[in-house]
Amino acid sequence: MIGAFISGCKGLELSADEVAFFQDAQPWGLILFARNIDDRKQVGDLTSRFRELVGRDDAPVLIDQEGGRVQRMRAPEWRTYPAGRAYAEIYELDPLTGLSATRLVYRLLARDLAEVGINVDCVPVLDVPQPGSHEIIGDRAYGSTPEQVALLGRAAAQGLMDGGVLPIIKHIPGHGRAFSDSHLELPVVDASHYDLGRVDFVPFAALADIPMAMTAHVVYSAIDDVAPCTLSSKVIGDVVRKQIGFDGLLMSDDLSMKALDASLPQIVGDDLSNFRSSMHARGELALKAGCDVLLHCNGDIEEMKQVADAAGILKGTAAKRATRALSFLRPPDDFDVAEAERVLDSMMAIA
Repeated sequence: MIGAFISGCKGLELSADEVAFFQDAQPWGLILFARNIDDRKQVGDLTSRFRELVGRDDAPVLIDQEGGRVQRMRAPEWRTYPAGRAYAEIYELDPLTGLSATRLVYRLLARDLAEVGINVDCVPVLDVPQPGSHEIIGDRAYGSTPEQVALLGRAAAQGLMDGGVLPIIKHIPGHGRAFSDSHLELPVVDASHYDLGRVDFVPFAALADIPMAMTAHVVYSAIDDVAPCTLSSKVIGDVVRKQIGFDGLLMSDDLSMKALDASLPQIVGDDLSNFRSSMHARGELALKAGCDVLLHCNGDIEEMKQVADAAGILKGTAAKRATRALSFLRPPDDFDVAEAERVLDSMMAIA
């Protein structure tokens, strides 16, 4: 039995409590952060230990290794990668070179991940920033037009998959118009459904065949003026699944983010007596809204247990989507490492 959730952990190695929890709750996957990263051997040992505990050699181990501000594996142990804007700048000068460089550098990045047992990267960011929006996306974006974001996002995803690492498109259906950081508060986007459809949703529709996506903790008032996407059956059902056409595995963004603190009272009122805890409520509501898998990142063992309880067993359509997602894993192909490193060095010189 596999739990319908992805969990973080606290440190560089699993504690006795975490070992017992992973053996019992059997999470579908593990996500790593800077607090879990030291050197190659340590990360390799950690990913191997997790897979040993859950008994699945292909169990997903995720990381946010985008480049720029969002890199969990850092120098001097690992290469430094540019943020999305660097790929955009090359593309805007020479589209073919930009696409080729993006694919090649993400292929190199996949090599770094695969050699320590990480097989899923939470990339590409398909959000399209708008004037005046919060810098939480900012230079992480591949451009300011949906068409460019889609093309470079596709190149990034293909580079990862060529290297044996699965991509996750995020933050569906779009975080680019948000005026606040969902890590800290609940963003509300008041754009019309029409404007969202002609800009924000476009890159996600173009990459709807990618096997996994992560939700945005954002309220789209034209569609659901109460619940953010993660907790909204309207946004997930009508937009993510129907309008965008995404039928892959949909995971929530981190349930411990503060954006959901503000949304719960709006959805269930001030009385949480029907739920075991606030974290349990978030998990139940996300699954009810249409998420397939819950993501919990902060490594708090008590919260992890609450999320596991809310998640239950991965089954039905969600289980089929999870199996299909992992079926896209392939052995890394051959590529010119020296050329990829040359391209990366040239990009870092101008980033």
